[in-house]
Amino acid sequence: MLESRLITIIRRNYKSINQIIKSSSFVSHGGRDNISGRFSPDTYYYSTYRNVTNPTATRSCFINGFRTLHNLNKGSYKPSFKYMSTMAANACKENKETVKLLVTAGPHAQKAIGIWLFASAAWVFSMVILGGVTRLTRSGLSMTDWNFTGSLPPLSDEDWLIEFEKYKQSPEFKRVNRGMSIDDFKFIYWMEYMHRMWGRALGVMFALPFSYFIRKGYINIRLGARLAGLFALGGGQGLIGWWMVKSGLEEPPSEYSQPRVSPYRLAAHLTSAFAIYCGLFWTALTVVMPEPPTESMAWVKGAAKVKRLALPVGIIVGITAISGAFVAGNDAGRAFNTFPKMGDSWVPEDVLSMKPLIRNFFENTATVQLDHRILATTTLASICGLWWSTRRVDLHPAVRSLIGSTVGMAALQVTLGVSTLLYYVPVSLGTAHQAGALTLLTFMLLLNHTLRRPSPMLLKSLPAVAKMV
Repeated sequence: MLESRLITIIRRNYKSINQIIKSSSFVSHGGRDNISGRFSPDTYYYSTYRNVTNPTATRSCFINGFRTLHNLNKGSYKPSFKYMSTMAANACKENKETVKLLVTAGPHAQKAIGIWLFASAAWVFSMVILGGVTRLTRSGLSMTDWNFTGSLPPLSDEDWLIEFEKYKQSPEFKRVNRGMSIDDFKFIYWMEYMHRMWGRALGVMFALPFSYFIRKGYINIRLGARLAGLFALGGGQGLIGWWMVKSGLEEPPSEYSQPRVSPYRLAAHLTSAFAIYCGLFWTALTVVMPEPPTESMAWVKGAAKVKRLALPVGIIVGITAISGAFVAGNDAGRAFNTFPKMGDSWVPEDVLSMKPLIRNFFENTATVQLDHRILATTTLASICGLWWSTRRVDLHPAVRSLIGSTVGMAALQVTLGVSTLLYYVPVSLGTAHQAGALTLLTFMLLLNHTLRRPSPMLLKSLPAVAKMV
């Protein structure tokens, strides 16, 4: 209301204001008309109010700027209720159009929370890599029991013998590792133990800063609810992991089958890890980059065109990554180790041998690998198509560079996948391929986040075309 009344004062005393405006202290803040160079109430109002998003700061700015004018014109005006109501409505609308920040405690809090979230996402990334190494070294079934809080590892020879005896009762030892020495057992035990404890350490590393930021009031309700959901999903990830391992401790259905975890449970475990990572990474980006990079309406329109393509391509990348979990769960990477053909044919004869038909896509080794090959090729073609279709679109340089980097990462990931297959899934290449899948997904997340539509307030301030320097 105060702002509206002050504007009314200026309008009614326009001529006298122009006579004293040259000596006024707020000329340096704006207020001159772009054409005539003279003071304009409307110009000053919008140059001041529209650039101050904090209501308290806005009020202070007007009070300090117009205090002298108000005293000079005291009693010389009659406020118009209709005009004041219009200005108040415009002010409310302006507040609604400002970008909604997840962290409202200032740049310092924004930076601290951003670093914490990116570090948490990187920790999850390392968990995925460590999980891949654990699976490829066949270490996941070495620990035959589990508790939520964890326990100390074996500290004496007697403790090691007890754990080794437990493992000897498992189907994996009886069918695969019969004759394993205690030293070999220690290696696979330590791999699984580190994987579990690394996950528990992540929970502590996430929970302590989360509690601190909540207590300091840095996190609003929206961000707090999102992070609480991710923390709960992280806690459930441990339960999913044990649920997966437990399936590998059961006797296989056939005496000729090797013990392995259920491909469905492995896919659920990996998908959950990917979901936690994506949630943390996306939230971190939103905290540190509340507005997408853009400098003109032309770039905004170009980003909107690319967004329609980038979103479905990102979904294809995610589906391809999940299909890789079924390849790992069925150990399908150690079959048909030729490329581009699968053996002597393009399509193996037994791709639809299981009944019911749907089982082939999740349990049939040949079908699962064929699906992954098709999806990987589709992913590479889609990303290349995205790059090709945006060559002539007017885009922000950061967006264009990101698209090119995504194409390069997709090509590298396909190369890693083919190499892993041809060399019969060595631990190094298999781990790199799994890390590459998450890296490619990271690029797609970053691209889709960068292509978001700016807030209405930012859109209003953008020129039609960017100024090229």
